[in-house]
Parts: sequence; C-alpha cells; structure tokens
Amino acid sequence: MEKKTIAVLFGGCSSEYEVSLISAASVIDHLDTDKYNIVMIGITRDGLWLRYSGSIEDIRNNRWHAHASCIPSFISPSREIRGLIELVNTEFHITPIDVVFPMLHGKYGEDGTLQGLLELSGIPYVGCDMLSSAICMDKEIAHTLVQAAGIDTPRSITVFEGENIEKSVITAENIGFPLYVKPAKSGSSLGITKAYNKQELLKGVELAFSHDKKVVIEQNIDGFEVGCAVLGNSDPIIGVIDEIELAGDFFDFNEKYSLKTSEIHLPARIDEDTTNKVKETAMLIYKTLGCKGFARVDMFLTGDGRVVFNEVNTIPGFTSKSRYPNMLRSSGVSYPEILDRLLQLAVLEDKAYGTVT
Repeated sequence: MEKKTIAVLFGGCSSEYEVSLISAASVIDHLDTDKYNIVMIGITRDGLWLRYSGSIEDIRNNRWHAHASCIPSFISPSREIRGLIELVNTEFHITPIDVVFPMLHGKYGEDGTLQGLLELSGIPYVGCDMLSSAICMDKEIAHTLVQAAGIDTPRSITVFEGENIEKSVITAENIGFPLYVKPAKSGSSLGITKAYNKQELLKGVELAFSHDKKVVIEQNIDGFEVGCAVLGNSDPIIGVIDEIELAGDFFDFNEKYSLKTSEIHLPARIDEDTTNKVKETAMLIYKTLGCKGFARVDMFLTGDGRVVFNEVNTIPGFTSKSRYPNMLRSSGVSYPEILDRLLQLAVLEDKAYGTVT
C-alpha cells in the first residue's frame, strides 16, 4: 500500500505556541512511518511558515526555527496544487499533501482561520471544520447554541470593547459573586480570572480585553469539572470520563500544565448513571456544535446532579500525557490508534463532501 503524506502543522501566532510544539512533537513521534511520509511545517510566532526536517527534540525545545533545514513554504489555496509550495534557491517546488494534521492551539489554529485555508486548498485535514471550529472558539456563541439545545449553561453577560463597562458590571453583579471573567476567544484558560468583588471584576475585564475584544462574565458553578474525549464524525465514541479535583480557585493555564495543586482522576469518581448522563450530554454538545474528527468536551457536575456546559476544545492538548489521549487510552484505544483513526476520519469526511478526486 502506498504511503500517505501527512503534513503536521505546529507553532503559530497564538499565546499557546509552546503547547503546540509539545503536542506536535508527540504526534510526530507516534505516527507510523511505515504507513506515512511525514512533512513537518512550523509556523513562527511572527507567522512565518517553514518546512522543517530536523529532530523532534528541537521542536519540543523550540530550537526548530533556527535549524539549517528550514525552507520558506506555505500551503497553496489552489485546488490544482493540493500541497505545499516551497521556496528552494529562488525556485518554487511543490510537495503534494494527502492529509494535514493541525496541532495549532488557540488563535489562528483552532478558530476556523486555518480550517478555511485548508478547505480552499481541497486537502483533507484532521478535526472540526471551519464553522464548527469558529463556533467552539467563541464562548458566547457556543453557549448560546448549547443552551438552545436544552443543555444547562452558566448565566453570563457579554461585554464588547468600547462599551460602558460600569453598566455591564452592574448587570454582572446581579448574577452574584464570585464571577469568572473570560476572553470570548482564548484557550488554555489564558486571560481568565475569578472575581470576588467589583474591583476584581473591573481588573479582570481589563485583563480579558488584552486577549480579545469581546469578554464573557460568567456565573460560578458550584461543582467539579469533568471531561469527555470524543472521537468520530457521524457515529463518534467517547473515552473514559475524567475529573479535575481542584485545590485552588480554578484550572488556570499554569495549573493545567503543572498540576502542582490539582489532581486528575481517571476515571471520574461518579456512578454509572451519572457517567451515562455526562456522556449523553457530551455527545449532544458535540453534535450541536457540528464537531467532527475529535474534541474534548468539558462540563461541570453539580452537587444536585446537573451537568452544566463549560467549553469544547477542538484541538486539545495531545502529548502522550494529555487528558484527551489518556481518556481514550483508558477505554482501550492506544495513542497510535487514535492518530490512525483521525487520519482516516479526515479522508472520509472529505470524501463525504466530494472533494477528493
């Protein structure tokens, strides 16, 4: 069987650049080279696209972009090319690509921007499509659609840059402290604060506006967070549910990647009926938001048994120790099997739209 050429994208202009490097290095390390030719494409913090042919370790350590192998390159939006255009010694070369595996987290990676380019190019790609990615990235829009599907969501208000902040704060205070202040479009809990009074709320809004022009002020949910790893297109599967036990206020960026005071329980410490309820809710959220390929659906479980939507990560962390692969591994799907399945799903989804020739 002819090997497929897989382009793994990493880096990017978002504040989650370093996380992307670690995830991509793990993906590259676990792709079966007997099945796939791997093309590594890094994007610098400044947005420069480079084909890279060095070691995986230099990706992890962020030394990749200084490597002598780096060649300026970009994915062509032309469906006639369906591949990578590289600038080699003042000449353009084309490398055909069968599937793109984006490991770009956050802005310009999982917000629909990259997905739009790939849909123009006609190259199959792993993960949610342009619309679903954009919806899931925007906390306000995602919550609105999920709530319309009959799923509990936290009470919230949305504030836009330039609006009367004092007026919005008065409205938010009616929800009741403590409140979470979140950039509408940001990943890994970056720019999120928990406010216990008006002064902290105003500071939180100011910080959130440094990450986005739209801010969500959200009700605190008394309970704990549970996560579901969903894999598939029209008939997805869900891995073993995990649970986050917090010692501090919330699962912020530093805590997510250090686990200094928090603990992840796998499986979650919930009974069978609750497990089924959480999985059913996650499946409905996944389908409501039009997700394909894979995503991690995060929810809260309250003391009275309510399942409350938190967010969907359309390109979750993907190291061998990350929550998403661990949840699926606990249900019997190995890391390399996850990668194989995701690549198969990308091609199947593309064929469903009739774009594969």
